[in-house]
Amino acid sequence: MKKFRKVLDGLTTSSPGGTIGSPSCGSAAGTPTAAPTPKEIDVQETLVSENFQLCKTVRHGFPYQPTTLAFDPVQKILAIGSRTGGVRILGRPGVDCYCQHESGAAVLQLQFLINEGALVTACADDTLHLWNLRQRRPAILHSLKFNRERITFCHLPFQSKWLYVGTERGNTHIVNIESFILSGYVIMWNKAIELSTKTHPGPVVHLSDSPKDEGKLLIGFESGTIVQWDLRGKKADFRIYYDEAIHSVSWHHEGKQFMCSHSDGSLTLWNLRNTAKPFQITFPHGKIQKDGRKESCKPILKVEYKTSRNSEPFVIFSGGLSYDKAGRRPTLTIMHGKAITVLEMDHPIVEFMALCETPYNNEVQEPYAVVVLLEKDFIVVDLTQSNFPIFENPYPMDIHESPVTCTAYFADCPPDIIPILYSIGAKHKKTGYSQKEWPISGGTWTLGSQTYPEIIITGHADGSIKFWDASAITLQMLYKLKTSKVFEKPKPGEGRTAELVEEDPYAVQMVCWCPQSRIFCVVGISAHIILYRFSKYDSNTQIVSLEVRLQCESEDVISPSETENNPCFSDPSSHSPQPQHQHPASPSSGTPEGVKDSIPCLRVKDRVTRMPPGYQAELVVQLLWVDGEPPQQITSLDINSAYGLLAFGNCNGLAVVDYLQKTILLCMSTLDLYGATDPYQRLTRSPRRNRQSTSDKFCMRGLSNFYSDSKKRIRTSYQSLTELSDNQQSVDMERSKSPTSDHVNGHCTSPTSQPCSAGKPRVPMGPEGPRLARRGPGRPPFRKAQSAACMEISLPVSHTEESRENSFSRSRSSSVSSIDRDTKEAVTTLQFGESYGRKSDALPTPCLWVGTSLGVVLLIPMSIPTEEEERLEEPVTIGPSGAVLMLKGSVLRFAFLDCMGALIHNPYEVWRDFNAPEDPDRPRKRKLVNFSPSSSQDASGEGHLAVVCSERQAKVFLMPSQSCLFVHNITESSFVLRADVVSVCNSVCLACFCANGHVMTLSLPSLRPLMDVNYLPLTDMRIARTFCFTNGGQALYLSSPTEIQRITYSQEMCDNLQEMLGELFTPIETPEAQNRGFLKGFFGGNAQTFDREELFGEAAAGKASRSLAQHIPGQGGVEGMKAAAGGVVGDLARARIALDERGQRLGELEERTALMMTSAETFSKHAHELMLKCKDKKWYQF
Repeated sequence: MKKFRKVLDGLTTSSPGGTIGSPSCGSAAGTPTAAPTPKEIDVQETLVSENFQLCKTVRHGFPYQPTTLAFDPVQKILAIGSRTGGVRILGRPGVDCYCQHESGAAVLQLQFLINEGALVTACADDTLHLWNLRQRRPAILHSLKFNRERITFCHLPFQSKWLYVGTERGNTHIVNIESFILSGYVIMWNKAIELSTKTHPGPVVHLSDSPKDEGKLLIGFESGTIVQWDLRGKKADFRIYYDEAIHSVSWHHEGKQFMCSHSDGSLTLWNLRNTAKPFQITFPHGKIQKDGRKESCKPILKVEYKTSRNSEPFVIFSGGLSYDKAGRRPTLTIMHGKAITVLEMDHPIVEFMALCETPYNNEVQEPYAVVVLLEKDFIVVDLTQSNFPIFENPYPMDIHESPVTCTAYFADCPPDIIPILYSIGAKHKKTGYSQKEWPISGGTWTLGSQTYPEIIITGHADGSIKFWDASAITLQMLYKLKTSKVFEKPKPGEGRTAELVEEDPYAVQMVCWCPQSRIFCVVGISAHIILYRFSKYDSNTQIVSLEVRLQCESEDVISPSETENNPCFSDPSSHSPQPQHQHPASPSSGTPEGVKDSIPCLRVKDRVTRMPPGYQAELVVQLLWVDGEPPQQITSLDINSAYGLLAFGNCNGLAVVDYLQKTILLCMSTLDLYGATDPYQRLTRSPRRNRQSTSDKFCMRGLSNFYSDSKKRIRTSYQSLTELSDNQQSVDMERSKSPTSDHVNGHCTSPTSQPCSAGKPRVPMGPEGPRLARRGPGRPPFRKAQSAACMEISLPVSHTEESRENSFSRSRSSSVSSIDRDTKEAVTTLQFGESYGRKSDALPTPCLWVGTSLGVVLLIPMSIPTEEEERLEEPVTIGPSGAVLMLKGSVLRFAFLDCMGALIHNPYEVWRDFNAPEDPDRPRKRKLVNFSPSSSQDASGEGHLAVVCSERQAKVFLMPSQSCLFVHNITESSFVLRADVVSVCNSVCLACFCANGHVMTLSLPSLRPLMDVNYLPLTDMRIARTFCFTNGGQALYLSSPTEIQRITYSQEMCDNLQEMLGELFTPIETPEAQNRGFLKGFFGGNAQTFDREELFGEAAAGKASRSLAQHIPGQGGVEGMKAAAGGVVGDLARARIALDERGQRLGELEERTALMMTSAETFSKHAHELMLKCKDKKWYQF
């Protein structure tokens, strides 16, 4: 603990950072405070650096760019490999583990050591890895890097410790799984094929041991050559040369025949009795044409031939459709007897696998399900029912159903909110799923002790919102909301929507949620805001629509004599316009030339609509087109249920809406908010020559260019929201070419902070005017980024180097005394709360804190009627004449602490259901919960602390004196993307995420650095947009277009993480092999007599060439022990590992003893035979 005392007798601050200048500490007016000021602040800070540690917790969603899968039929766990080197291992719900290869090389193939708790991965960098799954966080035990050959296929027989590895050269190597060392036994391609063959057979595409005899290895080459290799005799039993390329091979369980899939869409069945020609050739989807020829078909990429005891065998394959049927979706075909079922998929099939009852390949397989891995989905088909229904997927694999455009994370939610959302969401679930239990049921998972209600909200490009239960490191969908239902569907040929955003005009840009009052706000890409209230009952209501003209108009840039002391809006009533219901507006309204004016981007339904239980739209606020210019996107939003107010801003100004009375209270440009307290010395506007200058500008650009640029601004903005590129290099290239800023979640991640070009600039319209107004599109790479919180979209036209230099010439320092006239000041963050709007205030009042892109903080005091009846009738008064504070960089976040350092929560209204039946005994009244700064203080009122964080620095002010108590420059070389005041370990801190990938925490109120971790050195745009902190030391971001990565920066949670994760491996007895019977065993060959150790061991086969492959020992065992030791179950884990090792050693000892006994018996037998042979011989006969 550490005490911080600050003496505030007329001094602004005693800290070294307090020499920022008078505007940064105190109001710009410089009036002395008359409010009582405390003489000292005594804050007991409890957080220390030891409370913080950063680590990943769990990853949710569909594996991005999947490549392969594998299944352990005994443990019943499934693994999926990806192109980025990731491996996801899935079991029962709650058992979900993510592993990552350090190299980042694509995973080509996965092989489980069945029921052994281990997994082999083959990667595109020609390296094999052995993963230990007997710990909650799997780690690599061994790696083997091939130096001279490329790996193409691997096969590990059940209960074998020898892995067959096929290569691109056509050779087959053998690896000992235990030591991860190559055997000297190699099957060379030139020995496998006949000497007379003149061509190379191609890479190995298949390896499998014969179910009839494990000593026979079937090798499939890409060219169509198939060889059965006798491992004992080191020779080929038979060779098959087929004209079509082979993609896969599958055995019948008896080992007498196998099936191949080929590139011409055919399936061939081969019998071992006659390998000269195929026993059967079928084209499942190739019909005979009129001329007698068969249709050409696409390749069948994989086939599985599975037998069943009580029915015909299953033949399951992917592909094989005819080329003539263009537009057909990818298919999985199931042939069962004479019945052929074709299952159409929404996405291309990556791989599929039949799940069978037995792990033995020489028993009847009894398939019960098929796992199908698609490019963007994962399904399991039930084979036990004739209609082949799919299982309901318990994993959150549909996060990316529509591209994620924003995220929000809420910990410590009210406990009743999750069950309510789940009960309403369950009514809209799809039906028709298989009634059987999910077949991937391996592992164990229990609800940890450190659980509390958590909710993740994702906004999507199609306008949908998803609420997810994220409690206890799991993820389950609760409820889905479609914002597009609020609007009329655009009719074909209607130009309004088509000219704005061609694909998704409803894309969600920002969300604001109050869990206590259940008020929910959505900001859309088309400059619209939808306010929702929650109800457990359906209703029939009409949505109220308000239209706001928040845009600088062309009439504003005229001579001072015409507009002296006039705000940036031509309509004098625009500061408090009356609410207007949505009405159809003609696209040509406004000007004779057809330029759009005073119309919104979307049309709200203007009729009574039925709304189901859940979130029901109550109010829609839309920004209007002005003189052919589309509205600028909304960049900041806050809502307060206790006040009944909604505030939002963009690069043009600020608007405040009373959603209880459905009126607009304030609509002003950012410049007009200052009044006389403007901290910048802004030059006066030069006289405008005549009104023709505007038309001149139109002529210079061309009307067609002007319209296309207007469309481009919103369209490219949408593209920046839903950008799915995962390649950093391509992102940088695309970013340097794109003319738009990238922004989501109220934070622009554009490195240039280009201002809005919509509306007319505050610049002299001389010869340089039009050139300055047309910004160059070139943007430097992300590493040169200068700003993160300017949320507007620029409209560049010129591609010249000169205009680019003009775009970046202005300094972003808060000490700038005068600014470019072309600069627009965006509203970057908003916060309602009880505070002191002026220095002279003695008591806190409702205030709106406004932060701008120039580092200015404005306080706007409000007067709100307290009685419920008065609140609904009397107007709310707002006076934008409060204090002005200054910081470096765009303002990102506000928070309020009492003078004891505790967080002051925002006041809210307790939720009540407006659609519930009236109860005369219990009338519904507004019930407000207020956290006033003076509620926990003495009667004199000590004021409160205001924490303000910008993209460069953080400051703590004492209100109402506005004295700057603490200041900390967070970063000089980068900028903060996201900042939040969060609770950790029963205290609060400021958490920041920087563009250079650093995650930092600062103590409050002293702003001491507690943690600074270089977490993501190569931050890409997606992470920058979606990163968000929450209470409890947790955070999340979108690690790929389909996956959410959750992390923790709390030491306590890192310590308990082992306890919270699921166990991948559970001890299960391996099922016994079926009794094959005497005759089958005698005539069919006995697989148990095959001793691989005798063939592949060093004694028999010798050592492999050292230059062929390099063994790399892993740290899996040590890391697993350390991780287990860090948790509560450390001792148990160590004991269990020791027992496992002891059992393994005892097993090895038993095997060696048995070998020695066998060897002794053999020696005794040979000695006895020799004695009998030599007994009657004379000495001279030897």
